[in-house]
Amino acid sequence: MIWEELKESLIVIGMEAASSQDVFAQLGGALTREGYTKTSYVAALAAREKDYPTGLDINGIGVAIPHTDVSHVNKAAIAIAVLKEPVKFIQMATDDEEVKVKLVFMLSVVDPDAHLEELKQILAVIQDTAVLEKLTEATEKQEIIEIIKEKEKEIA
Repeated sequence: MIWEELKESLIVIGMEAASSQDVFAQLGGALTREGYTKTSYVAALAAREKDYPTGLDINGIGVAIPHTDVSHVNKAAIAIAVLKEPVKFIQMATDDEEVKVKLVFMLSVVDPDAHLEELKQILAVIQDTAVLEKLTEATEKQEIIEIIKEKEKEIA
């Protein structure tokens, strides 16, 4: 499963961000610093988000799943941010519906054929409102990992 390699260094709790671009710079920057993505990754995220928005409103909790083309990626990873205050993303499959996002799952995808499967696995975890609430209230990085792995066991 995609959650096996969750790393504390790719989890940010209480991220202060002014916009989705700020989230891309901070979280995407962490992926780049750790060697998961190329220096072009953050700009590519922003460009892709304009054409293919990634915001989701899941029972009143805003989630975004930004990712971009494999050409900007060195190796697979998931970076997670719990935002201190929500930021606006555009709702997936719309041009202008805004979602106030509190939780971001940023993907660094190496296999374009596997990316839909990864999205399905993420959606299986995040469609549980109780799990989302626990994630947004988590105060420790290890707690985020445990919440996700516990839900993963439940749905496996």
